[in-house]
Amino acid sequence: MMRWILGAVMSLWFICPAPAANLDAAVVNDAVRPAKQPSSDKLNASVVKLQILLDRAQFSPGEIDGKLGENAQKALKAFAGQNSISSDKTIAPELWDKLTAASEGPVIVDYKIADADVKGPFLKELPARLDDMKSLKALSYTSPLEGLAEKFHMSADLLRTLNPGRAFDKAGETIVVANVPARRELPRIARLEIDKKNGALKAFDGSGALLAFYPASIGSPDRPTPSGTLKVTSTNEKPTYHYNPDYKFSSVKSKQAFDIQPGPNNPVGAYWIGLSAPGYGIHGTAEPDRVSKSASHGCVRLTNWDARTLGDNVKRGTPVVFLDAPTESSSKQVKPAATRAAN
Repeated sequence: MMRWILGAVMSLWFICPAPAANLDAAVVNDAVRPAKQPSSDKLNASVVKLQILLDRAQFSPGEIDGKLGENAQKALKAFAGQNSISSDKTIAPELWDKLTAASEGPVIVDYKIADADVKGPFLKELPARLDDMKSLKALSYTSPLEGLAEKFHMSADLLRTLNPGRAFDKAGETIVVANVPARRELPRIARLEIDKKNGALKAFDGSGALLAFYPASIGSPDRPTPSGTLKVTSTNEKPTYHYNPDYKFSSVKSKQAFDIQPGPNNPVGAYWIGLSAPGYGIHGTAEPDRVSKSASHGCVRLTNWDARTLGDNVKRGTPVVFLDAPTESSSKQVKPAATRAAN
């Protein structure tokens, strides 16, 4: 009987592996370089640390989710290239050492939830269709958890995993979060490059040195981004989305123009950087987990926090070079994409 019970328990253990609940602040802060390439679809303490270090170094992995997915790998490769370190299927010791030396302090820290984090107002549900958004007073977060996750550049799943049993809607509650800066200051940006093939935006200084790297969603076959070089014309931290019926989005029924009010869940996110081609811009998104993994309507889509960092540091007149432009975009006019209303 005892042998049968032990066998049953072991069978359950193999079928239902231990959950990631043991992933806590100490485990992540003490994580060391993984000896082999971590899985792209499983939580890993070393990857959480790696993503936070990349974020701090201005090589954004996009949403910090603890998995070595496509965006984290792209950021790691860009950081390796900038530092003349070989990049292969394993994380080289010198690459890990360079990243850890680039910033100080623990990667996971305590944070006391503030009144502003739980004040709201919050949306009960984010509509899926643009038509249903136009009557809303603001495109706010849907919960304190969503707002806190975005505040610290994290996925909601990772934030929950690191804080089992914690209440995210209670001011004064202490949780653990990624230790990333709220605002960043970059050296003067001389040029932006939009890498269409690899789904990335790069910022360079006057000497050609890479200052920052961001994963990006860049156009689609039916609504490509422009070709050639544009310029930054404006920045807006709280953009209003203006829908023009000339866009003829298949998902929109309205034949009339309409506006969608600002908020982090606005169709262009929480930040808009206007470009010199009418209707085109670099902007945030309501779906940070989809950045570089889905198409856009012709604009360049970043996470809200990456768009804000870029917008806070780029100047009007900065050239924006689009690389690997589709051949058809140079011979015919592409339709305008999402833009904010004039105000």
